[in-house]
Amino acid sequence: MTVTKQLPPVKIYFENLNAIRFIAALLVIIFHTEKFKLFLNVPDYSGNRVVSIIGSLGVVLFFVLSGFLISFLLFKEQEITKTISIKDFYIRRILRIWPLYFLIVILALFIIPFINFFTITGFERNIVYDNLIYKLLLYVFFLPNMVLALFAFIPYASQLWSIGAEEQFYLVWPFLNKKINNKWLLLSGVIFIYLIIKFYVPFLIPSGVYRDVFVQFWESMPIDCMAIGGLFALIIHETSPFTLFIRKILFNKLFQWIILILTVSLIYLGIHFPYFQYEVYSVLFGILICNFAANKNRIFSMENSTTNFLGKISYGLYMFHPIAIVFSIKLLRKFHLLSNYILYPVILILVIVMSALSYEFFEKKFLNKKLKYSKLISGDSVKD
Repeated sequence: MTVTKQLPPVKIYFENLNAIRFIAALLVIIFHTEKFKLFLNVPDYSGNRVVSIIGSLGVVLFFVLSGFLISFLLFKEQEITKTISIKDFYIRRILRIWPLYFLIVILALFIIPFINFFTITGFERNIVYDNLIYKLLLYVFFLPNMVLALFAFIPYASQLWSIGAEEQFYLVWPFLNKKINNKWLLLSGVIFIYLIIKFYVPFLIPSGVYRDVFVQFWESMPIDCMAIGGLFALIIHETSPFTLFIRKILFNKLFQWIILILTVSLIYLGIHFPYFQYEVYSVLFGILICNFAANKNRIFSMENSTTNFLGKISYGLYMFHPIAIVFSIKLLRKFHLLSNYILYPVILILVIVMSALSYEFFEKKFLNKKLKYSKLISGDSVKD
């Protein structure tokens, strides 16, 4: 009897992705800090041109990065095994996303509303509990972006909309990659169809609440940004003459500096692009991610133990930051210490501690189980 020896998982590690994750989380934290200051009647900068766009761009950066990494891993799995295990993909995503997602749902709906210290005027328990069954069902079925489209803002669960968008992307992405061999056609087709629906379907819906709900929901599910990330993953993965030519352009040092300076300048100036805001920034972010992750001739590196740690806990930073923000504002206001020079360090220290504890004593228990369902090992698991 011949025993087939199972080969160990292939290890893939992209440098600098943890640093980029932290940058994305930090942009969202800054934006939401100013927004919560507004809700809590504290002088804020939410109307500042930079602050007004960095929250959404932080999420877009997460989307592009997620599309890049998830797509690359699917391309690689298909190359090595000649197929994609849909079941293993879903199990890995469940182990990574679901535990902390549902913890936040429980905290936001069933614990925090009963703690007076965290109450925000205009978002009291009766507001949170209005249509609670519908909200809960939407959260359970990973439609938190529909909660935002249909109901009132829920302060400590509002950030979940982007997790829902990613889960909706994951729902179809492994199937499409498994069935469609032409990845260029797949990725460009997803982007094209998304934009067609975005710009033309609203005109087919009578004006009013239904159109408004559709527009808000569809714009909160920018799977084209994730597909753009996938396009850059394909450029890195393939070795055809075309992709080698594209990489030669992308990896040019002068081109890297131009894109970096252009991106930072556009954000600093608070530049909005009508109709294609997310898409333009997604392309710029994709170019930067390619270089920081896969270009040995990159202009500089952000890879170090500090950024690796902060990136490793970035999911927690994103999920816990509303709690840290409100707690810090209310605490410092009580002691008359509410200055940005004190507030921001306190928020960052608090959310880092919360996220580190969550990662070490909660998330890691589930993450350790992912290896059993992985043909490839990526990210921090490679170093562990």
